Amino acid sequence: MSDRVITLLIVDDHPVVRDGLRGMFGSVPGIEVLGEAADGPSAVALAAELDPDVVLMDLRMPGGGGVAAIAELVRRGCRCKVLVLTTYDTDSDTLAAIEAGATGYLLKDALRDELFAGVWAAAAGRTVLSPAVASRLVSRVRTPGEQPLSGREREVVGLVAKGRSNREIAAALFVSEATVKTHLTHLYDKLGVNDRAAAVAAAYERGILG
Repeated sequence: MSDRVITLLIVDDHPVVRDGLRGMFGSVPGIEVLGEAADGPSAVALAAELDPDVVLMDLRMPGGGGVAAIAELVRRGCRCKVLVLTTYDTDSDTLAAIEAGATGYLLKDALRDELFAGVWAAAAGRTVLSPAVASRLVSRVRTPGEQPLSGREREVVGLVAKGRSNREIAAALFVSEATVKTHLTHLYDKLGVNDRAAAVAAAYERGILG
């Protein structure tokens, strides 16, 4: 370890969790806890005030979630690195946090040493991922059917499910038939299918269509 002191901001809506993390990191030479926040907006305000090296961020908090806070920190150009620490490892949580700008993503069942190492790595700008999250992301990248549809592609597949023709879809969305065909090609690729019926079936299976 270097002689540098890593400064940390802890963000979690549960006081017991914050107390536990503060106590745990307080016993580690080279890491200093600057403060705590109970929700996303408070985290952004404190990060701007305290300028920590790392923000240890929970995701789902009643007063304002972590993903929005991460995005706002990036928008403001804050230098801190955000290391997500959460109980949730679903694709929607993982991808949203990383796309927003998180440097790493660990689960709350991580071992103490993994958490300490994660903070040091995040401070150095290295990506930190729990094995479960890393596995999910690799599968997501390798599986075409796991790519998210755009808002317009969702509209198109929804109209396809209602039995609308390309011409009818074009009229409903105020675009050309050629544009509709382009959207269909893209959503076929993302869903890993070759025709309209399969696209509708895949969209229902993935919960895109209710």
